[in-house]
Amino acid sequence: MAAIVNPPGECGKRYGMATIAAEPLAERRRAAFVRSAAARVGMLLLVLAVLWGFWEGYRWLWIREGWTWPFVVDSTTMPHIHDILQALFRRPTSGTGDILLVQLLHATWFTAKEALVGFALGATFGFLLGVGLSQWRLLQRGLLPYVVASQTVPILAVAPIVVIYLGSLHVAPWFSVAVIASYLTFFPVTINTLRGLQSTDRRALELMRSYAAGPISVLWKLRIPAALPYIFSALKVSATASIVGAIIGEAPSSIQDGLGGFIVNFNQYYSLNPENLWATNLIAALLGIAFFLVIVGAEAIVVRRAPEHVA
Repeated sequence: MAAIVNPPGECGKRYGMATIAAEPLAERRRAAFVRSAAARVGMLLLVLAVLWGFWEGYRWLWIREGWTWPFVVDSTTMPHIHDILQALFRRPTSGTGDILLVQLLHATWFTAKEALVGFALGATFGFLLGVGLSQWRLLQRGLLPYVVASQTVPILAVAPIVVIYLGSLHVAPWFSVAVIASYLTFFPVTINTLRGLQSTDRRALELMRSYAAGPISVLWKLRIPAALPYIFSALKVSATASIVGAIIGEAPSSIQDGLGGFIVNFNQYYSLNPENLWATNLIAALLGIAFFLVIVGAEAIVVRRAPEHVA
């Protein structure tokens, strides 16, 4: 049988044509990415503009009509948005200290470290607990009700107990705050991990068992990839909850370096400078959004690489 030989230079021509065809494809992908990013930024700006307009419109209408339900609207209860933003660039107290924005950025970094440690502890513990509950039904029946009951105890009641107990063990106050943050973090991860591990396709399980796969192989190669969407949904909730836990935990710990200390201090002088407290709440909200977006980015990378037949 005669061999088919390409004419001289034919391979080079085909390679060149493939390269030329690939360039428009790459350009289209970049253009699509730019359009998508621009659309997201535009939507974000639109939402911010709508919220700003709603706040100012609500404030103007309630003051104009003299309405008092659900609360009296004035400069104390609802300061102007521009007054809140201007407060970030003023010194909170008379003196030569830094402007409020600089102080809040330092406090944000301090609280973020506490929340990050608490998030890592809570997410790890919640994941391992969820795996354990899914593997042993007897453990699930005996322990799961207590896991649920733990979330009925108010965090304001748990925080002082944790601080006093860990303080007696000479644990650093910031770590006590991290433990409090982990208390709010572990529960969603535990429940969603358990739910995700139990959602595996039965046909895929039977296929793995037909290949004599062991429990660890089934867990690692099948159940965990199937549970990733559930786990990341819980991590999104837990990421923002860790910020709340860290801020609440700073109050009984007498920590003044974090956002919790600023909130407590500005709350005492709220009637005089309400803009300072609102500005602090704004920075805390932005920190929570940043944590949330990090999890969204991680989800886009990890879940996208999960096997399609189990994800």
